[in-house]
This record gives sequence, C-alpha cells and structure tokens, in this order.
Amino acid sequence: MWTEGATALQPLLNGLVPERLATSSATSCALPPRYEAVGDARRFTRSTLQRWDLEALLDSVELVASELVTNALRYALPTDTTENAETAVRLSLVRWSTRVVCAVRDPSSYGPAVKAPDWVAESGRGLHLVESFSETWGWHPLLGTGKVVWALFRLPETTP
Repeated sequence: MWTEGATALQPLLNGLVPERLATSSATSCALPPRYEAVGDARRFTRSTLQRWDLEALLDSVELVASELVTNALRYALPTDTTENAETAVRLSLVRWSTRVVCAVRDPSSYGPAVKAPDWVAESGRGLHLVESFSETWGWHPLLGTGKVVWALFRLPETTP
C-alpha cells in the first residue's frame, strides 16, 4: 500500500499536475544507501510500468528514475551513517489519467544543481537527460527536512 509517498508528492497533489487523482495508481519503494540501489530502482520502475501496461514509457522513465536515484545517492545522503539511512531514499511512481510522475525523495534540503554540459566527462549529464526524456521536471523542499525531485511523463495516446 502506498502511503508515505503521498506526503512526498504533496506539492504535485496541490496543483502542479492538472488532473485529479480519481483514476490514479501509485507505488513506492525505499532504497538502501548503496549504488546497487540504482539497479533496484530500474527493476522497480520496469515492473511497475509493465503492470500498468505502459511499456511505451519503459525506457524513458527507467532512465530518469536511475538518474534521480543516482543523484540522491551521490549528493543528498549524509556521509555518516544514520539510523534512517536504509530508508533515506524513496522512489515513487504515480499514474494519473494522462501522466506518470517519477519522484525521488531524499534527506537533503538542497536542490539539484544543473551543471553546464561537458559531453566528454564521465558524469554531470544526469539532469540534462532527465530534462530531455521527461515532459518537465522540478523539485520541492519537504516540511522538516528533505526534498522530492520529480519528473513528469505524458502517457502515450491510445486510439479507441
């Protein structure tokens, strides 16, 4: 059952996404503070989108989820181990009537920083990929501590 993710996505629920949640589906998973969690995020995203019959979005959402989780693991976790470290990063997927939201919650209150693209560097292009593969993206601070970074995807058109 998806409950905690609703709090993380409250800014989206308060009007960022125009549709109502009447026909929504949502799910989330906690990710451990290890880089292997990026693979877990990709598998979670893939299985969720397959369950929702949204194979057309698999590659884009899976890539964006992995980039957002990588950023959370690389830049948002404290260097010391805390008691909540095992659940410090949470990936949530929400399906509205015409859109899917991929959101990653982490404990940092600092927003993601888009770097100038350096196409020969080994890193630093993640948010450019998020921007390229999603309809739009952004982030919101959470009450208390932490933030949620989200990306929005339009569902593929279906013919009746």
